[in-house]
Amino acid sequence: MTVDAAAVAARWAVVRAEVDAAARAAGRDPAEVTIVAVSKLHPAAAVIAAVAAGAGDVGENYAQELVAKQDEVGGAAPGLRWHFIGRLQRNKARMVVGRAALIHAVDGLELAAEIDKRARTAGVVQDVLVAVNTGGEAQKTGVEPGEAPALLAAIGGLAHVRCVGLMTMPPWPEHAEDSRPYFQALRRVRDELVAGGAALPHLSMGTTGDFAVAIAEGATLVRVGTAIFGARPAPAP
Repeated sequence: MTVDAAAVAARWAVVRAEVDAAARAAGRDPAEVTIVAVSKLHPAAAVIAAVAAGAGDVGENYAQELVAKQDEVGGAAPGLRWHFIGRLQRNKARMVVGRAALIHAVDGLELAAEIDKRARTAGVVQDVLVAVNTGGEAQKTGVEPGEAPALLAAIGGLAHVRCVGLMTMPPWPEHAEDSRPYFQALRRVRDELVAGGAALPHLSMGTTGDFAVAIAEGATLVRVGTAIFGARPAPAP
């Protein structure tokens, strides 16, 4: 697949400017907000183009794709931080642990324990986020807001897993403002946990259509794909 590196660079510049503007409008330092460029189904060449334009963080939804793309990009982007942002199956944890700087969607103790086991074998401490289902959708990953403290406490007992924040994926919005209540709910959960002594610097929330609202509500990580890489290619048959 041919990649138009100049188009990727131009789109990156627009997104970076919009993220910075949203942060300033919320009275925040733009440096507080990291753009995770979601390259799902896009080729490694697109990742390299985004890195050349300034991206330092890339997100993948599938374990096999993360491994293959990370190996292909290799030395072309040695400092690149890879994020696993999809629903991680326990039997795929071994593929992701130690490769991803951050796993975004830990939704239960069984998965956390599997990550801990794999991280112990790899000799690393794996950073993760607890996924909170603020929209209450059955098809979405994540614990109910009221269950987050118990999961966080349980993860605290694992030697090779470190929870550094929370993430959510709200119901698909018709308008960006539709997402605000769900982002506010995640922030409330985080604030209550921090008040209880937890260290949770990160909120992963917001995508191409609503990242400005997410930033206004405290997002430190926004997951942006289409606005950077263009329309997602159809998956291979």
